Amino acid sequence: MDSIFISELKIETRIGIYEWEKKVPQTIQLDIEVGLPGAHAAKSGKIDDTIDYSKIVARIEQLFSDEQFLLLEKAAETIAGIILGEFRAPWVRLSIAKLGALRNVKKLGITIERGKRE
Repeated sequence: MDSIFISELKIETRIGIYEWEKKVPQTIQLDIEVGLPGAHAAKSGKIDDTIDYSKIVARIEQLFSDEQFLLLEKAAETIAGIILGEFRAPWVRLSIAKLGALRNVKKLGITIERGKRE
């Protein structure tokens, strides 16, 4: 199965359950792998035969502009749903992490995988 990936997408957003997290923007980092529904684009050379990762990035940036999440888990599940639903990907694996949220910790987060790999 072919896939595309987006590595180290950084977004400034308010995310978290603590009062300070609701007020102070934090940097989150996303690493996303998206399954493709075949190798059509490799044969045709046409963007219409694949999933456009620039559109995925724009959609995720818009999501965090429009919504504020309490949990990384909810944000990850929402993003996975968008990629599977709006972009019709057969599967997605994504990691979302807060950078420097805790002292002595570079990043912390969650990884989820949704859909079915063939």
